[in-house]
Amino acid sequence: MKDIDLRIYLVTDSTLSLGRPLEWIVEEAVKGGATIVQLREKDCSTHDFLELAIKLREILHKYNVPLIINDRVDIALASDADGVHIGQSDMPYAVVRKILGSDKIIGLSVENMEQAHEAESLDVDYIAVSPVFSTNTKTDTSDAMGLEGVKKVASFSKHPIVGIGGMNKDTIKSVIEAGAKGVAIVSAIVSAESPQSATRQLLNLIK
Repeated sequence: MKDIDLRIYLVTDSTLSLGRPLEWIVEEAVKGGATIVQLREKDCSTHDFLELAIKLREILHKYNVPLIINDRVDIALASDADGVHIGQSDMPYAVVRKILGSDKIIGLSVENMEQAHEAESLDVDYIAVSPVFSTNTKTDTSDAMGLEGVKKVASFSKHPIVGIGGMNKDTIKSVIEAGAKGVAIVSAIVSAESPQSATRQLLNLIK
């Protein structure tokens, strides 16, 4: 398990970028203190996804911030990203680890207690409790696990936890206090007038 700073985990979504370049939003967020970035673009062609991954990798490398690719192991390999994030219906962890090797970061979403317990047998680098609260930016998930769910997972999990779903300035402090090491932020940064200021404010809330 690698030592990764998960505090402000930016997850991209071009549909929420208000027409602004994703590269600019990501760099502004990192300047504001984003500690890790996941490229998550569901409606992107493979060509455009790879091109964007390579651009973000170049930007983030300057700041020593890891780039994680959502789902697509092929894009992670081709762009030399730092790792991938997989869900329960994606390629199995053992296969992903075999393809990527031991040096890359692998994160796993868990949507209930059973999946969280099953993750204990896996050498993933973090787990994402998803969703903590109901959210409009991620609709393909189970019922919200809530703060009690985060607390319960934190009580037994050997993996650092990232809270996903409904993360904003009003919720993130309570999620960290419940045992999460970080929070996955989408619209609160991507749609912010100033992604840099928004990120800085969010980071200050959990410091």
